[in-house]
Amino acid sequence: MTTSIHITALDGIVNVNSLFTFAVFVGLAWNPRDPNNSLISDQICTPNPHVMEDMIAFHIYSFSSFLFSSIVALGLKQAIRLSRTTSPSDSIVSTFLGHVNKGLVRVGMLVSGVGSAIGCVFLMLALINVVQIKLGTLSCETGSGHSVAAIVPLVILVPIALLIYVSIVLYAFLIR
Repeated sequence: MTTSIHITALDGIVNVNSLFTFAVFVGLAWNPRDPNNSLISDQICTPNPHVMEDMIAFHIYSFSSFLFSSIVALGLKQAIRLSRTTSPSDSIVSTFLGHVNKGLVRVGMLVSGVGSAIGCVFLMLALINVVQIKLGTLSCETGSGHSVAAIVPLVILVPIALLIYVSIVLYAFLIR
């Protein structure tokens, strides 16, 4: 039963990471220097190149974190599947079977979960920069209202969701 739960959890991590990785690629494919793709009316509110550089860097960090997390999760799934017992008559498969250290699986799941959480933080930071590029910088006095209105729910809801996610991952690591 526990192995089934682990595989289901690892499948969930890989699926969510795949969705977020797709979002990262969409973000990277978007051209932030396109002047027609902005809603900034006041040139004072236009972000400097540093915001655009940060946006790209955060997308790459996010992608790296999601990829790391997914590879660890897929490796753990493979290790669990290889460790399952099969029919003794199947000598070819049984030569590859071994025991998987439960503690190592738990640590791997924790590492994979942390990688996903870090990826979410970087994706949130990239989206904050996308909002500043599209709607104006947060420090702009004349037009930052829309930027703040877009960013506030992002910086409230994402950390709350990450807190819930990390709490569940830690619970599974410490208790199960």
